[in-house]
Amino acid sequence: MDFLELVKERYSCRAYKAEPVESEKLDYILECVRFAPSAVNRQPWRFYIVENEADRAKLQQCYQREWFAGAPMYIMATVLHDEEWVRADGKHHGDIDIAIAVEHLCLAATAQGLATCWVCNFDAALCKQLFGLSESEEPAVIIPLGYAADKRKKHVADDPMAGHQRKSRAEIVK
Repeated sequence: MDFLELVKERYSCRAYKAEPVESEKLDYILECVRFAPSAVNRQPWRFYIVENEADRAKLQQCYQREWFAGAPMYIMATVLHDEEWVRADGKHHGDIDIAIAVEHLCLAATAQGLATCWVCNFDAALCKQLFGLSESEEPAVIIPLGYAADKRKKHVADDPMAGHQRKSRAEIVK
């Protein structure tokens, strides 16, 4: 599959099969994350694999959605603020760097026939408390990971009746 097809195939899955993710596929995904670029190659992130019942229950307290609870596993991505690069004007790059790494994760999962969803609207303070994270470590994204039990909705480019319309190239490229 070429890159554009891979990008079009990735979607925000909200229904997962109970089937576990094979360790070889997870290893592939995490290796892709490891090679994600970051400012000054600081890699100011940590990825927690959450698959045992106790830790899954903790994450489910932080984002209480029925569809979310159905995922067989999660990956929690955190920003390590004491390791992030700061631009000369004070701009912190941790959020940018974690976004790059998480999208590597999502695309690698898609390439392996798996589904993901970015979850950013969760109770980060509760998550930090439940997982005992340090003061400088911030939970940024939770990614449910597994085999899809739903189907990708067509992009507007494929079907004008498919939902949220994507901006045209002319609107985003100047």
